[in-house]
Amino acid sequence: MSLISLRDVQFGYGGQPILHDVSLALEQGESLGILGESGSGKSTILRLMLGLARPDQGVVEADGSVLDIRSRPRMQAHRRFVQPVFQDPYTSLDPRMKVRRILTEPHVALDLPGDAGAEAARVLDAVGLPADSLDRYPRAFSGGQRQRIAIARALIARPRVLLADEPVSALDLATKVRVIELLTELARDITLVLVSHDIAIVAALCPRMIVLQQGRIVEGGATRHILRAPQHPYTQRLLASLQHMPEETP
Repeated sequence: MSLISLRDVQFGYGGQPILHDVSLALEQGESLGILGESGSGKSTILRLMLGLARPDQGVVEADGSVLDIRSRPRMQAHRRFVQPVFQDPYTSLDPRMKVRRILTEPHVALDLPGDAGAEAARVLDAVGLPADSLDRYPRAFSGGQRQRIAIARALIARPRVLLADEPVSALDLATKVRVIELLTELARDITLVLVSHDIAIVAALCPRMIVLQQGRIVEGGATRHILRAPQHPYTQRLLASLQHMPEETP
């Protein structure tokens, strides 16, 4: 039984088709990279996995059953099962809240067991931030530290699946490396789905990957094999174009 999967999924916005017959499945402990150009449907797949949208056709399954976003109890359980990390650490944290409240609010909202304060301290330690961070506002932290706080917020629910949407694209190169190291460590104990246009990040974090072109999976398999010898013409063009992009500087 797959931990989370899409089966023959089609989805569109306002009559505009976005995903076409997408099927994929993840087992416990897997890390899957989703590579594609802007508008290819990468983030839409994450929205469906999160239960923020319902497929027009096909099904999303999570933890052994079909995800029914109309069922409040089902979605309450799903919020504990899967958690997101978004792209921009500067907008994903409420600037009016101290870190303590940012971390304890989802603990309370999801009716999680244990002491919220103790759990907040646990996840801060897990992402490598000191305990006194709890009493500071997001503005007191660098971009990389804010992204660590966002990851800590996701971990508070002890999810089995972490969905990361371009989690390091807004960071400078040195900070990006540190966050990738953190995600690599976390991926030992959690199933990770990573959306990215960055080949190096997918290669570092995800042993398996799929390539999306205009809402269709055109290639999938072991990351090292695809990067070494891409079979689909789109994958070949995409990798060639990305590999020749200028590198960022810190």
